[in-house]
Amino acid sequence: MEPIIQVSLDLTNIDEALAVAQAAVNVGVDWLEAGTPLILAEGLHGIRALRKQFPDKPIVADLKTMDGAGLEAEMMFQAGANFVVVMGQAHDASIIEQVKMAAKYNGKVMCDVMLCEDKPARAKRAEELGVDYIIVHTGFDERNMISGLSPLNDLQPVLDAVKIPVQAVGGLSIEQAIQTVKMGAEIVVFGAPLVISGTEFKPADPDFESVLHRIVDSVKAVKVGEK
Repeated sequence: MEPIIQVSLDLTNIDEALAVAQAAVNVGVDWLEAGTPLILAEGLHGIRALRKQFPDKPIVADLKTMDGAGLEAEMMFQAGANFVVVMGQAHDASIIEQVKMAAKYNGKVMCDVMLCEDKPARAKRAEELGVDYIIVHTGFDERNMISGLSPLNDLQPVLDAVKIPVQAVGGLSIEQAIQTVKMGAEIVVFGAPLVISGTEFKPADPDFESVLHRIVDSVKAVKVGEK
């Protein structure tokens, strides 16, 4: 199976997000993510703009929901998102409410197990509660403070714990992304290293389309679970 490549639009205005998204679509990126900075800056307007420009592309709304999960999910689904994200550290009730709302709108729920004390156990519980995907995520601040951290530190035990697809995200290099795919991750995400310039959320490389092209070509050459 060919891996799914998702680009995280970790930008703070719609115009820049649409430009990066268009570059991503041009080179074959599969899914577009409205990153948390974009959602905070532009809210539902950002989701609607992405849906209008890319009517057929799957859109992930990285809400990082901790509470009020049903309402947040409903708003995003109504605006055009296909996927919403609930945190593994949220109460079971929040996960359940997002799952209910996803069923109502024919959407999907991803559970992000970032910073969960027992990531495999929480991933398994989320699967039991009905989520569709697990996200193994090493956070931006965490990996900036602790050098060398990546999703590879936590991925294999989570893959072993669940049967639903697993996504790897968090500062992945192309080589690390390929490794996660070979381990069995079905979705890899590129975002912050591509679009964050220093501490500013803006395109880091003026030629980001060629950067994305190299990423897509390299990762798509590998099959999920290929040793």
